Amino acid sequence: QLELVESGGGLVQAGDSLRLACAASGRTVSNYAMGWFRRAPGKERHFIGGISRLGDTTYYEDSVKGRFTISRDNAKNTLYLQMIFLKPEDTATYYCAASSFAARPRTVGAYDSWGQGAQVTVSS
Repeated sequence: QLELVESGGGLVQAGDSLRLACAASGRTVSNYAMGWFRRAPGKERHFIGGISRLGDTTYYEDSVKGRFTISRDNAKNTLYLQMIFLKPEDTATYYCAASSFAARPRTVGAYDSWGQGAQVTVSS
């Protein structure tokens, strides 16, 4: 079982930047496609972006394109989410996830390992 732990969340102001990290352990992380989801208050978990096993391909949900960047360092077993120009509507719990069987997973069901979540709150 791949274990994932997010860090780096917090309270920021609109327009600020923030970087989340997701530390992986227990398995060889380069065997997994990885992604980020978020769940805003009262809403379902929503895909925001993913990255291929070797990090050569990234893909994003439209609302975060140009503001969020996903990267990974397989040598450090870490996934990152760099967020710039944050907006109040970005307020959510952010989850990292890993898929052992899909190449470019975008749905909750396509991932089989999850972190516990990191809270990001953006004030106006």
